[in-house]
Amino acid sequence: MVAPHDGGPLRIALLGCGVVGTEVVRLLVTQADDLAARVGAPLELIGILVLDVTVDFDPVVDRALLTTDGAGLVERADIVIELIGGIEPARTLLLRAIGSGASVVTANKALLAVDGPTLYQAADEAGVDLYFEASVGGAIPIVRPIRESLAGDRISRVLGILNGTTNYVLDRMATDGLDLDVAVKEAQQLGFAEADPTADVEGFDAAAKAAILASLAFHTRVSLDDVAREGISGITADDVAWAARTGHVIKLLAVAERLPEGVSARVHPTLVPLGHPLAGVRGAFNAVFVEAEAAGELMFYGRGAGGRPTSSAVVGDVVSAARHRVLGGKGPIESRYADLPVLPPSFGLSRFQLRLEVADEPGVLAQVARVLAEHDISIETVNQAILSVRGTQLADLVISTHRAPVGALAATVSALGALEVVDRVTSVLRVEGE
Repeated sequence: MVAPHDGGPLRIALLGCGVVGTEVVRLLVTQADDLAARVGAPLELIGILVLDVTVDFDPVVDRALLTTDGAGLVERADIVIELIGGIEPARTLLLRAIGSGASVVTANKALLAVDGPTLYQAADEAGVDLYFEASVGGAIPIVRPIRESLAGDRISRVLGILNGTTNYVLDRMATDGLDLDVAVKEAQQLGFAEADPTADVEGFDAAAKAAILASLAFHTRVSLDDVAREGISGITADDVAWAARTGHVIKLLAVAERLPEGVSARVHPTLVPLGHPLAGVRGAFNAVFVEAEAAGELMFYGRGAGGRPTSSAVVGDVVSAARHRVLGGKGPIESRYADLPVLPPSFGLSRFQLRLEVADEPGVLAQVARVLAEHDISIETVNQAILSVRGTQLADLVISTHRAPVGALAATVSALGALEVVDRVTSVLRVEGE
């Protein structure tokens, strides 16, 4: 257990000084008096781990604090802020910090999703805090509400737009008809997307956050490998246009739900009805929609990325950890008492919207309906438009289904594609929020 605070300044170590790290330094410097009043002791930044101390940094960063000795730095700190990302050396440094009696604040979603239990256990055994509000949703307070505010309730479902890059891209495709690659390049130019946008576009970033939220919401360890993942690289301008025609908008949605059989977690492009609160989340914003038995439906909305928004969440965690240092006590530990089964991607029921290019002739719909029925999928609505492909007149057939077995989908699509009257299955999208 951590020794009582001696009344002097609390020593803060910062690992990483990129965009977010710089803004954390700015908050610690410019709001030093307010933070000291909230905590009950001054917060003293004792060092900043960087890869190269000769690089130019923002003037707010005191160059005398820069170091490349991460191990030595964390062993001198009361609270360690980790903003370097990735698995290593972040994991080793955080475990060393915890072993030295330091509380930890991290924004590292990848590490928490892959090996969070190791950190939780180490922090619990050492009697120190582990806070990670900034790992999901940037400035949006969502980890604390799920971990603490809703601790007396039973959460049944969490739907989240957890990646600002993909939300910006899909929003531009919807509002201005841009193709995906054009919208991605625009996002890169504006700083919303990295030079290599794979982590965002292919859903890896959102999947890591989904694992964290599912673990918290359902008191069960859910790792990144447990999250079924599909990105937006296959979404076309036609998909977006058809979504609007059927009263939907496409979002890359993280879905975590508690079913009678266990926990399901997944990330995929999703048709969200225009009347749902998540449909109105525009640009690079994030939002999380929580369904709980007693509290009902809750919506958390805000900026999901960027230096200033994320630094707000980081410093908020620092204040909480620092208060415990001064006043005693400890934040919540990992809650995994439920230990529910984590269900495979093929489990459960979902509504779907299928787009097919089919021959424009009588009897086609009957053949398609027969295949769907053979796989226990019933049709809710059908829309059709005539199009010309390579000089041949075809029909663009859009079928919305009732809830159907997810495991039957691949076989259904394969059987539809084998029909002589089907030129191709253009897209298959899930529908959520109805």
